Amino acid sequence: MNEVRQKIEAFCQNLGLDTFGFMKCRRLDELETYYKERTAAGLQNEFEANELEQRLSTAHYLENGKTILSIAFPYAYDLENSNENGFSIYTKRLDYHRVVKSYLDKVVQYIESLGGQAVALVDSNSLPERYIAYLCGVGFIGKNNMLITKKYGSYVFLGEIITNLEIPCDLEKTREEMLSHKECGDCKICLGECPTKSINDYRCNPNICLSYLTQKKELSEKQIKLLKGNVFGCDFCQLQCPYNVEAHPSPLKVFAPLPHMEEEAEVYAQMDNAFFKQKMSATSCGWRGKNVLKRNAMIRMAYEGKDLEGLRGESPYLNEYIDRLIAIKKEQKAKE
Repeated sequence: MNEVRQKIEAFCQNLGLDTFGFMKCRRLDELETYYKERTAAGLQNEFEANELEQRLSTAHYLENGKTILSIAFPYAYDLENSNENGFSIYTKRLDYHRVVKSYLDKVVQYIESLGGQAVALVDSNSLPERYIAYLCGVGFIGKNNMLITKKYGSYVFLGEIITNLEIPCDLEKTREEMLSHKECGDCKICLGECPTKSINDYRCNPNICLSYLTQKKELSEKQIKLLKGNVFGCDFCQLQCPYNVEAHPSPLKVFAPLPHMEEEAEVYAQMDNAFFKQKMSATSCGWRGKNVLKRNAMIRMAYEGKDLEGLRGESPYLNEYIDRLIAIKKEQKAKE
């Protein structure tokens, strides 16, 4: 380990970051066939880049890059006082894009002070972040396709820094080793917990993941029923994972839960523009817009058997969903 790596590691640790790793910049050739087959099978969604090189080559982001630093940001702060109200754990705090970027920018500035170039990436790129974190030794990929760390389980956000500094790296793990899921052993709890079977023994299909469904602007009747009261995101595959049961809480106070994210569904179903701008826009689910969140809150209310008629307003989009939810409820009663 050289002096530059030691300095960068010490700087990260002084920021409160203790889970990170390094790998050499390269084209991820081993994923090319996988991506092509995935696209051919219709498993790619609108959030993924169509350009293959953006997903495989680090040179797309820093042409003279030599090393990738992958950092895990634990976010499960004060889970004991969190209310199960349909919002995924990660959404109940400040927008991780901004928080993680603020940390990464500090590390970038420090690398520049050492004479290097660097770029910070957090959900602003098409590289396979979890796979890169795995190659960097940050954690392993579980059967639920989540990056799981030894200390914080899968309750982590990921960020990367690509630098032109030549930094000694540990021996990379292999994709074959990753696919063996040896750390999971015979455990299949996450597969049994998944309500949509997005994860199973055969393949992962993110296009039916419940978390993905909560982000879609249009939902079929089947998808509405699958939401099971989730307003945004999904934690089913994480909550019972043995690695998460034993996970340490996040030491980063910036990820303390926001009080206004602990309300019941009615609050979000009735929110106006002022509430959305002042409260929700600062969270990780605010980017999807007010009406999708209101719709999902209404779906949760219907799931809980609550009345929706009083929620009608000026939005044809929301009124249509209210009509659909009432129709679904009537249909279910007729079958009872």
